[in-house]
Amino acid sequence: MATSNYLNSLDDGMARAALTNCCAAMRWVEHMLGARPFESDDAVHRAADEAFNTLSEADWLEAFAGHPLIGDVESLREKYAATKRLAAGEQSGVTGADGNTLTELAALNHNYLNRFGFIFIVFATGKTAAEMLAILRSRINNSREAELRIAASEQQKITHGRLEKLASRTIR
Repeated sequence: MATSNYLNSLDDGMARAALTNCCAAMRWVEHMLGARPFESDDAVHRAADEAFNTLSEADWLEAFAGHPLIGDVESLREKYAATKRLAAGEQSGVTGADGNTLTELAALNHNYLNRFGFIFIVFATGKTAAEMLAILRSRINNSREAELRIAASEQQKITHGRLEKLASRTIR
């Protein structure tokens, strides 16, 4: 089933839940709900981008808060039960990483959070733990303004990926 058909077939409550699993920013979700019915999958992605263009810093922070720290198994279990399968799949590159890489990734993730006030966001699909660590190292010294912009761009990639997965029913 196409993503557009799937989203159009849901009642408002179910559509809200599906969209929230794609992006936790409520302003984004409300925009997407208001854009239904979608004429095509391209229309879904256009509406997503239009919604992203309306988000404030607070909205982006709300979206970021919907993610666990990369590689943080405990936060996947406890805080993010609704999206743990999805986030685990996106972060599958962490599986099998050596202990030193995981230790440094965890430490830098916490340093990043303390420095910027939000978690490190990266489109992790297809990336190894070492690649994510290299990206984190390259971004840790950015200004907060630059990092917010980069994180927002990564959030958009994650959301578009999740929207595509709605069609295959791998998230709900």
